[in-house]
Amino acid sequence: MNAPRKPLMPVREALDFLLAAARPVDGIEQVPTLEANGRVLAEDQRSTLDVPGADNTQMDGYAVRAADCASGAAVLKVAQRIPAGHVGSFLAPGTAARIFTGALIPDGADAVVMQEQCELDGDMVTVKHAPPAGEWIRRRGEDVRAGAVILPAGVRLRSQELGLAASVGLATVPVRRRLRVAVFFTGDELAMPGEPLAPGAIYNSNRFTLRGLLENFGCDFTDYGIVPDSLQATRDTLRAAAREHDLIITSGGVSVGEEDHIKPAVEAEGKLNMWQIAVKPGKPLAFGEVNREDGGAAFFLGLPGNPVSSFVTFLLFVRPFLLRLQGVGGDVAPKALAMRADFDWPKPDRRNEFLRARINPEGGLELFPNQGSGVLTSTVWADGLIDCPPGQAIARGDTVRFIPFAFLQH
Repeated sequence: MNAPRKPLMPVREALDFLLAAARPVDGIEQVPTLEANGRVLAEDQRSTLDVPGADNTQMDGYAVRAADCASGAAVLKVAQRIPAGHVGSFLAPGTAARIFTGALIPDGADAVVMQEQCELDGDMVTVKHAPPAGEWIRRRGEDVRAGAVILPAGVRLRSQELGLAASVGLATVPVRRRLRVAVFFTGDELAMPGEPLAPGAIYNSNRFTLRGLLENFGCDFTDYGIVPDSLQATRDTLRAAAREHDLIITSGGVSVGEEDHIKPAVEAEGKLNMWQIAVKPGKPLAFGEVNREDGGAAFFLGLPGNPVSSFVTFLLFVRPFLLRLQGVGGDVAPKALAMRADFDWPKPDRRNEFLRARINPEGGLELFPNQGSGVLTSTVWADGLIDCPPGQAIARGDTVRFIPFAFLQH
């Protein structure tokens, strides 16, 4: 009598299991801030200075004493001109200073009146506005105070973080080393674009998709290409990949067919900690470790071979796992928006489905008509994934959880 089949692991439980197992890589590098895009900070970064470093003007206009302009029609002598990068002199009562955006506020001035509210006649200016003290002045340290943490350890650096680091004078930043990933693909039916297709053969689209995703996440990766459908070839490749890499990712061969060799190969070379998730597409996702000769181990993630399944499981599971290995802190789980469904989905699956959908001109979501796991055109057409819980039908007008691809590919 066959033993009862183990129930599929729910999506959230599977993701929690993966993240609990992830260990950030060792190794810190000091890199130029100009070259740190996409890297993960290894240590808190503090500012050694105030930003701005002194009171300055937000506008082109005239620096004045607010008390001199209380009438709303003050006529003042323009006593000086202060471009950005220059320091003016003390502003005497009854005078104004022509000033340009970013220039330092001269001593004695306590407001700036924008030039559109002033009328210049020779060296005299009529100020047609009664400014309150402080108007259009950026105060010293209003953005950053000296000693403050501006960027915490574990943040993945984007263009805005790099700009902030530069604004306090950080020429270099400490980051974790790049993640080393091995990737290979199983299936005797696979061919590369440019090669003739034999009967029953298909082009290896997953190779292009997964390489692109690994590049997006700043990984150093080795592509072992297409591995023959044999247990020994799979074991040999796993063993070689484990030697120099933190993580091994495979595509295909993780199901239960006679030619699916990934599961027994990983069990022979290490251990399988998780297999088969209650997700559609992508049920046969596998997670484990492959032993190294030095006594350590490389993490292993086996993705399904169907192209949509491979793509979706990478975004939902591999992406957060990669981020945690890279040292990213905080919540790395996919983030969703609440949006309106402009379609009906009356026959839900018992698994957690992720439906390809896009935003229509009315601000709702429309569904790609064919949700098959081999329909790669759906991933290009769609703007993201609808997270449909197990057994939950969707009716037109319902609010659903929508995960934009833009949230998932960085």
